[in-house]
Amino acid sequence: MSTQNPQFDQDAGREPPDANVLAGEYVLGLQDSALRRQLQARIEADPGFARQVHAWEQHFAPLLDEIAPVPAPVQLWPRIRTQLGWSPVEGARRGVWQSMAFWRGATALAAAAAVAAIAIGHFPRAPMPVPPTQVVVQPPPRPVEQPKPVTTLAHDDGSPGWLASLDAAHGTVMMVPVPAPADAQGRVPELWLIPAGEAPRSLGLVSINKAHTVAIPQALRRALIAGSTLAITLEPPGGAPQGVPTGPIIAKGSLQTI
Repeated sequence: MSTQNPQFDQDAGREPPDANVLAGEYVLGLQDSALRRQLQARIEADPGFARQVHAWEQHFAPLLDEIAPVPAPVQLWPRIRTQLGWSPVEGARRGVWQSMAFWRGATALAAAAAVAAIAIGHFPRAPMPVPPTQVVVQPPPRPVEQPKPVTTLAHDDGSPGWLASLDAAHGTVMMVPVPAPADAQGRVPELWLIPAGEAPRSLGLVSINKAHTVAIPQALRRALIAGSTLAITLEPPGGAPQGVPTGPIIAKGSLQTI
């Protein structure tokens, strides 16, 4: 029976997520505003972390095609114009940028500057010293970290329920849920690895509202290949009894590998 608790990470006292987990959570917007500001600063200062964020953006980009566009509310643009210090209604008041007097004055100033530049050009100038040639040594390029394959665990209607990023080298899967309400009957989602032609193997409980990493037991890492399936079932609190799934399958997907 699985004993993992869906409230992992800080709640269970485990180590904080690694950089790749933080990058995935940042792209999905799962952190609070304070942590997002810290990660934005890290993206500017840490090229390796910036590449990880870019890799996650590339992986999640196809999901944007599944989201139907929603028209902006009619009150949005007046609100934006007000916050910028403009009139709520376009054309209600002409600002300095639309003032003919402003542009006439700017044109006259530009013409005066041009005349001054021509006059200065007629005076002889001292020769400019030639700076010594500098040899710039370029550092060797850093190896680009390969993006990790992502498996979409979809519901029966085709909508994504979880995204699973496989790190076969370290034997882990980062689970990123599409936030959803808890089961009305109090059941909890449990992750299963199903090798082709074999029985399901439990990987423990998963969260419905935050990203976390699941460690794959050494004995099951052989099944982290194309043809295996990842599935989510609803089980009693604490996990499926005897390590055998009892509830309905609510999401599944074929394991994606490089």
